[in-house]
Amino acid sequence: MIHPTAVVDRHAELESTVQVAPFAVIGPKVKIGPRTRVGPHAVVEGDTTIGADNVVFQFASVGAIPQDLKYAGEPTRLVIGDANQIREFSTVHIGTAAGGGVTRLGNRCLLMANSHVAHDVQLGDGCILANSTALAGHVVVEDHVIFGGLSAVHQFTRIGRLAFVSGGAMVTQDVPPYVTVQGDRAEVVGLNTVGLTRAHFDEHAIARVKGAYKIVFRSKMGLREAVAHVKAEYGGHGEIDHFVAFLEGSQRGIAR
Repeated sequence: MIHPTAVVDRHAELESTVQVAPFAVIGPKVKIGPRTRVGPHAVVEGDTTIGADNVVFQFASVGAIPQDLKYAGEPTRLVIGDANQIREFSTVHIGTAAGGGVTRLGNRCLLMANSHVAHDVQLGDGCILANSTALAGHVVVEDHVIFGGLSAVHQFTRIGRLAFVSGGAMVTQDVPPYVTVQGDRAEVVGLNTVGLTRAHFDEHAIARVKGAYKIVFRSKMGLREAVAHVKAEYGGHGEIDHFVAFLEGSQRGIAR
């Protein structure tokens, strides 16, 4: 399953069903799980663990050191889950000691061509990064977030689950769950109702999310007052409690 022109370090740990295409390079600290495929000319290096059923396409760079001048060779890692697709010329880097030491990708994510996942990023399950999306260091992305092409996220920013970041958006503040943002600098322009429907939110849950959205983004209340109103009116439901917890946990401030 390993092409004779591939360069696989003898210390790398590859499950027997892993496929490695011509001229790929696998480093000594790499561990790759069942049925994962590494395409031609792809490079997988660093202390990188990749789960099952992933596809690393040609010319992708996985596990390289951070683009951080403070990095001085500390032992940090990259952990990738299952069933992800990392497309052509994408880059995913290991973590830094100051950022927790681990860059992490969840399961069933699609990183389209030229996308970038920087050091210490925590990327949830089912996320899609369209072409040339860039996630800076220490970004936290919850599950099922979609990024349009050429969008970018500032370091230390959080993106809530089921959010939609429009193409070309420049995100500098936290994006709450369920919303759509666009522009430079990115602002909230509505709810990601398509995403909510695809996530099987029933009509009652969607109505609660819409109500909470109107209180936070369409009333003239300050954020603390708005959150208190949301708790009083819709609290006790999972989707609302998650929304509230995200808002209360913001340190950069939220996109409005």
